[in-house]
Amino acid sequence: MADLATFGGDDLSRFGDTIREIPKAHSAMEPSARAVVDFLWDELGLDAALVRLYKTHRFGQLPHDLQLFAGALSGGVPAPDVRCLTLLATRGVEEAWNDRRASEGHKAIPLPNAEFVERLPMVAGLVRQLGLEPEDVVAPERGRVTELAQRTYGVFHVPEAAGSPYVPAQDFVERHGIRSAVGFGGVLYTGDFFAVVLFARVHVPERAAETVRVLSLATRVALLPFGSRVFED
Repeated sequence: MADLATFGGDDLSRFGDTIREIPKAHSAMEPSARAVVDFLWDELGLDAALVRLYKTHRFGQLPHDLQLFAGALSGGVPAPDVRCLTLLATRGVEEAWNDRRASEGHKAIPLPNAEFVERLPMVAGLVRQLGLEPEDVVAPERGRVTELAQRTYGVFHVPEAAGSPYVPAQDFVERHGIRSAVGFGGVLYTGDFFAVVLFARVHVPERAAETVRVLSLATRVALLPFGSRVFED
C-alpha cells in the first residue's frame, strides 16, 4: 500500500505499470475505468475517503437511464451533441459510493456551455488547474483535439479542503474528515475530457500531488483502446 501524503517515484512507477496493464483484461471503457479506481482505492487504503473517475460523453450517446438523469438535472432534453460529465467509476467509504448507478447527483451532468461550467466551482477549478479552459471541455475545436490529447496536464490540488470554494460540499468534508483533494486527467483522442478525483483524509502536500499527477498518462492508456465501447451494458 502507498502513503498518499508521501507519494513518490517508486509509488508512481508501480501504480503506472499496473494501471497500464488494466485494459488488456476488459472489452469496454467502463470496466477498465472501474478497475483503475478499484486499484487506487485498494492501494491508498485509509488515506482516501472517495475516488471517482469521470469522462465527458455526448448526451445522444448516453444509455437511456443516463439520458433521463441528465434531462431531469437540466430541466429539459439537452441537444444530442451536448457533452455530459459522466461518472464511470466510484469507490468510497459509504456503500452508495461504490456503484455509479447509486449516485444521487453526479451520474451525468450536462455541460451545455462554458458559462455553465463556471457555475460549478469544483469542475471549473479542476479544468483550469489541469491547464484547460471550459471551452476545451464543452466543445473542443476539431483542429485542436490531437494537440489537446497529446498535451501534458497539471494537477487539481486543494491542500486544505475545509473552507475551500473548490470543494463546495463542506458537510462531506466535515463528516468524513477530508483534508485534501487531488485530481488528474486530460483529453482523449475523441475530444472527451477525463479526470480522476481523490478526496483524502490525510494532508497531501504539493510535491506528492505533483507526483500523483503523472498517473494521468497511465490512466489515459487504460481508457484509450475502447473507442465508442464505453458502457458495458
